[in-house]
Amino acid sequence: MSKNETASFKVRETRVENFTAAVAALQRGEVIVYPTETLYGLGADALNCAAVEKVFQLKGRDPNNPLPVLVAERNMLNALVTEISPLAEKLIARFWPGPLTIVLPARHDIPAPLVNSTGGVGVRISSQMIATELVRTLGRPLTATSANPSGKAPARTMREAESYFDAIEIFIDAGELPSKTGSSVIEFHGEKIKIIRDGDIKQAELQEIVGEDAILP
Repeated sequence: MSKNETASFKVRETRVENFTAAVAALQRGEVIVYPTETLYGLGADALNCAAVEKVFQLKGRDPNNPLPVLVAERNMLNALVTEISPLAEKLIARFWPGPLTIVLPARHDIPAPLVNSTGGVGVRISSQMIATELVRTLGRPLTATSANPSGKAPARTMREAESYFDAIEIFIDAGELPSKTGSSVIEFHGEKIKIIRDGDIKQAELQEIVGEDAILP
């Protein structure tokens, strides 16, 4: 084995060890920093109320501002929500996996910090392979709020995330991430949608699927 091949093997080995450590930390109820397709996120088992509370504390986030979550596949989504409208199905087919967080009606047993004032939970499937594999291996939804204290710029590099959270032990590095805005967030009002946050999926792209008249001002 050449020196370059040895170095490459060590890098892969380190990544596997770090991933395994990250899953173990999540199972213990700890918070990690991990890459999504947009920005670095604060990850915790979204169904562990104590772990979710740690995310709020670390971030200094308003408890009335619920956390979005990542799911890995349809069965995990169905365990969180009560209904997926035909319009939501169209958007899921077009934009998932990807940076579109969709607020859907939450099941009654979902932890309260994930649910907004209208009873919705924000969900998406990430197109970032590490993020989705974390969710799949954990077997439970993962919190997906950006890795920064509230009011600070979102972390696009591991160094930025580390500068914010010295209390976190597990960081998964995927280099500099591409987004400056994060995922777009939409919520349904009947057969229309409202853009809660304008992110990487732009209004024009949404209009292609739902029509201009279906987007509320």
